[in-house]
Amino acid sequence: MRTLIAAALLALVCPLLCAADRTPAPAGAAAYLISPKDGARVRGPVLVQFGLRGMGIAPAGVKFDNTGHHHLLIDTDPPADLAAPLPATDKIVHFGKGQTETTLSTLSPGKHTLQLLLGDQNHVPHDPPVLSKKITITVLK
Repeated sequence: MRTLIAAALLALVCPLLCAADRTPAPAGAAAYLISPKDGARVRGPVLVQFGLRGMGIAPAGVKFDNTGHHHLLIDTDPPADLAAPLPATDKIVHFGKGQTETTLSTLSPGKHTLQLLLGDQNHVPHDPPVLSKKITITVLK
């Protein structure tokens, strides 16, 4: 019974503790997509260039103040729990080496959304999150 109570208390307290551990973002920090532009009609492979204002880039695992690394959200929204590390999936692509661009060769023809989310050394979004505007592009056949 004590284990059950301890687990229940931990479940209640963990979100508060995890939120306290998020890395702060400086005021005015912003991520943005340089290319492609919102509404662009492109042929694959698609060159995606990342922009960042008010912060610097550092690889995953490296802790420097006011830095992070990019995660590209493809056809998805940011996770509901921004206090947890971002998962690596086909829809949440990590750039933990500090990359500032990528070429997407697997986008099928049609409409797609792209959005950047900066993560700290542990892939956890900053507080407040440094999140670009979501753009929509159309990949042509």
